[in-house]
Amino acid sequence: MKINLSDFRFDGKGRFKIDEADTKVKDLYKDDNDYEAIMAGLRAEMDALQTVMYAHNRYAVLVVLQAMDAAGKDGTLKAVMSGVNPAGVRIVSFKRPSETELSHDFLWRHSLELPERGNITVFNRSYYEEVLVVKVHPNILTDVQQLPAELIKNTEKVFENRHEDIVHYEKYLQNNGTKVIKFFLNVSKQEQGKRLIARIEDPTKNWKFEDGDVEERELWDNYQAAYQDAINATSTETAPWYVVPADDKKNMRIIVARAINQAMTELAMSLPESSPDRHKQLQSLIATIKKQDAE
Repeated sequence: MKINLSDFRFDGKGRFKIDEADTKVKDLYKDDNDYEAIMAGLRAEMDALQTVMYAHNRYAVLVVLQAMDAAGKDGTLKAVMSGVNPAGVRIVSFKRPSETELSHDFLWRHSLELPERGNITVFNRSYYEEVLVVKVHPNILTDVQQLPAELIKNTEKVFENRHEDIVHYEKYLQNNGTKVIKFFLNVSKQEQGKRLIARIEDPTKNWKFEDGDVEERELWDNYQAAYQDAINATSTETAPWYVVPADDKKNMRIIVARAINQAMTELAMSLPESSPDRHKQLQSLIATIKKQDAE
């Protein structure tokens, strides 16, 4: 089934309303076998594109993955990236900042993990936590983050400034050859609840569950508002957001993989061409290799 990525893409031209965003769409696959075939094709395409990007050595790709708990980030990364040459892909998961990280600006630790040219790096959670979790828990600004008092008197202004900083940061990355692709995996509260219960009922998944997950669910509406504000403030033509329905994991993975592939095909890259003289020189080495084998 053909995927219209524009259905999920927000580039700042229109206002995003989270309560109107789908968490489930019609299946993009016929059955499990069809899903596996689609994903295999998408992974092969991504691997080929990454090979060209690596050889071209001018561009990099940064994938930003944000979601509520149990939306399926880890499973999506495994399903989408497992077919790509591991030498060209890196996944970075950001947890609570350390004391050293808190001693720097909020983008510092993320800048250290940016992809090299020719590579794909995925941020599993990212600098957007600074306008999501911190916005929902503004006491982090005063109790944890080491900011001058005069800068945090107006907390709303803090987040407006951070939105602006992020837009400039992503434009800076784009200006230096790094393509930024951002995903919000949009799971419904009801589906999230089912997945959290499944983690509790299955002893092998208990390690994924934290008691605080239940407390955070009480703040669901606050998080939804923070996501809406962040997406509206930071969606641009060059660094759009994809709001991906996440109630069906298979649909979600297909959309994410397809969006990454499309973004990579838009990069002006190609395999380095061999000159006639260089090709002739290499051909002459065939006899040398065969001679070495015979020795």
